[in-house]
Amino acid sequence: MAKGKRYGFVPPPPRGGTPKGGGDMMSQIQKLQEDMARAQEALKSETVTVTVGGEAVTVTATGDQRIVSIQLKPEVVDPDDVEMLQDLLVAAVNEALQSRKRWQTSAWPA
Repeated sequence: MAKGKRYGFVPPPPRGGTPKGGGDMMSQIQKLQEDMARAQEALKSETVTVTVGGEAVTVTATGDQRIVSIQLKPEVVDPDDVEMLQDLLVAAVNEALQSRKRWQTSAWPA
């Protein structure tokens, strides 16, 4: 075998270029990013409403996890049992946020 010759050696591709089809992959990534941005914007305008305590407390949350409304039935406001009202509020807020998260998971583009 002569010096300097290597059989089976394949030189690397030239530097500075992109592999064939690389531009297409970049456009797909850009499209995915745009789709995700649109979905996140749309999510902000969506709301979920939940009730707890036999509809004593109703909470509405937006898709970006903002509580926009809490409604209480008058009979749930008992000055002698503030702790129960606090528990209902916590349960309602947590349920609204979980419901929003479930909705987001099911609505997110695959």
